[in-house]
Amino acid sequence: MVGELEFERPVVQLRNKIAELKEFTKTADVDLSSEIEKLELRLEKLEKDIYNNIKPWDRVQIARHPNRPTTLDYISNLFDGFFECHGDRTFGDDEAIVGGVAKFRGLPVTVIGHQRGKDTKENIRRNFGMPHPEGYRKALRLMKQADKFNRPIICFIDTKGAYPGKAAEERGQSEAIARNLFEMAGLKVPVICIVIGEGGSGGALALGVGNRMYMLENSTYSVISPEGAAAILWKDSALAKKAAESMKITAPDLKELGIIDDIIPEIKGGAHKDVKGQSEAIENFLKKSLKELLELSEEELLADRYNRFRTIGEYSFIKDYIKI
Repeated sequence: MVGELEFERPVVQLRNKIAELKEFTKTADVDLSSEIEKLELRLEKLEKDIYNNIKPWDRVQIARHPNRPTTLDYISNLFDGFFECHGDRTFGDDEAIVGGVAKFRGLPVTVIGHQRGKDTKENIRRNFGMPHPEGYRKALRLMKQADKFNRPIICFIDTKGAYPGKAAEERGQSEAIARNLFEMAGLKVPVICIVIGEGGSGGALALGVGNRMYMLENSTYSVISPEGAAAILWKDSALAKKAAESMKITAPDLKELGIIDDIIPEIKGGAHKDVKGQSEAIENFLKKSLKELLELSEEELLADRYNRFRTIGEYSFIKDYIKI
């Protein structure tokens, strides 16, 4: 099965077995309804056991699934009249970040997000969703435009990290990320950030300074990939699974630590199973957040964003010292 993940194989195999028995019943005119019913009950229990007990490394695999919905998928399902803007007015256009103006339930908004490809050709064109400095400068240009015209900003985060190549460094990669962090902190409009896949390092942070930070249930958000952490800690990237469990990079862990505000539930098996259904789940969170934030004054929005980041780490710090 295309896109089948390792932890899902027992479920997939049982589904295939049930499908075979149903087909055999039709063609051979044999009544196997009781056997099929028993297998379907077994499948239901197996799905519950597997999907209700997903391990951190399993979530990493789901976040990286080749069919996982991208920013443009959610834009087409959530917003009307999306007008994409290009270029940073300094160097060029970076297709690893998409952004523009749209309407959310009649409300003008600015939408920005990382964009990876659906196949090899598109991934190469979009640099596998790893932005250059011009991508972040394009995002900042759109944020300032939104601030000027009083439009809420919605950011979708999905990147392994900012591109670390020589050309990116020559054009000021670190400065571009730092500039976004600085400018986003002072925006006077509501900013909502949602991690929809991988949220990696500064490449994710450059779109992650907001009043609300949400994560899809099977997304990740971390300073480094599990493979990178394993290579540094244990000199062996093959220990990525162990690293994923130690790093606390999944939505449930980050919610407990107070780094994110809430978790957006995913369709059973991952967002790639039902893009439309997943979009509806995101829509509910956007409606609620916008309703709350649009009632705040500019000063209250700034204070809300400041306090959100000011309190990150307090729970973790106290808990660690209690253990000691």
